[in-house]
Amino acid sequence: MGDLIDRGAADALDAYLVTGGLPLVCQEWRRGQGLREFLRAALANPTSALLVSGERSLAAEFPAEVQARDVLTAIGNGERTWSAIQRKLTDDDGRQIADSSLTNALQLLQAKHVVAVDVPVSAKSGERDKRYRVADPYLRFFLAFLNRRLPLVERGRGDLVLLAIERSWGTWRGLAIEPVIHDALLRLAPDLGFPEVAKVGGWWNRRRTSQIDIVAKNEDRHAGIAFAGSVKWHEAKPFGLREYAELARDVHSVPGVTEATALLAATRTGQTASEVPIRCLGPDDLLAAWRGRPD
Repeated sequence: MGDLIDRGAADALDAYLVTGGLPLVCQEWRRGQGLREFLRAALANPTSALLVSGERSLAAEFPAEVQARDVLTAIGNGERTWSAIQRKLTDDDGRQIADSSLTNALQLLQAKHVVAVDVPVSAKSGERDKRYRVADPYLRFFLAFLNRRLPLVERGRGDLVLLAIERSWGTWRGLAIEPVIHDALLRLAPDLGFPEVAKVGGWWNRRRTSQIDIVAKNEDRHAGIAFAGSVKWHEAKPFGLREYAELARDVHSVPGVTEATALLAATRTGQTASEVPIRCLGPDDLLAAWRGRPD
C-alpha cells in the first residue's frame, strides 16, 4: 500500500484499514493523496468503488440470508460477543433473535470467511470466551461507517459521513489495527528471535476486567508464552511509563506468562518514552512482515 499511494508506513496501514487492498478501491487513491482527501473525494461520488463495492459484496454473499446479514451488520457496528449481538438484534417489542438462528447465522458467516472468531491466547487450553469480528478490513470499515449512511452520500451530504468517520476514527482504528499487528508479529516472530511462535492474538478474562493486546504462544504449549505486549496506536503519543506499568502489572494474569516472557509495544509512532525499558515496533517494522515475503 505504501508504494501504491506514495506515503509512509503509518499512512499505508491506515489506507489498508479502509481499502483492505481491494484493487477497485485502491485504483481511486491518487499517489500522494492523504486519507482525508481520499475519503472526501470518494464520499462526493455515489458511484465510488469505496461505496458500491460493499453493497455488491453483501448482495452477492447473502442474497437471501437476511438474518446472517443482520448479524454481520451488528458485528460490523462493534458488537463482538454473543450476548451483545443478540441484544443488538432485539426488535421494538423486545423479541430477540432465537439462539438457534443466531448460531446458524454465525456458522454461515464463519464458513464464508466473512467473520473471524478470536479466543484468548494463553498456555491454558480450552478457553472459549469468543469474540467475533469482520474478517476483511474493507468490509469492516464499510459496515462501521458507510453502510447505513449511503443515503446521505446520495443526497450530496458526504461531508456528514466524513465528519462521523473523523469523530470515531481514533477509537475505531485502535481496535481495527490489532488483527493486522497480530498477523505481522506472527510473520516476524523468527526475525524477532522467537522461531517457535505459532499463534499471536490477544487475551482477556471472562469478566473483561483485564486484557492484553498481544500474546504470542509457542507451538509447544508447555513452553509458555514467548512474548506479550500492548498496542497503543495514537497519532503522535509515544509509549509511556504509565502504559508500561499497566502492561507489566496485568500481563501476569495470562496463563503461561513467566519472568522469561518478553514484553513489547506496538505503536503508530514507533517510539517509547526514554525511561521505558521495552522493545517498541512501529509501522515500518510491521510492514517489513510483508516486504519480500510470499503471501
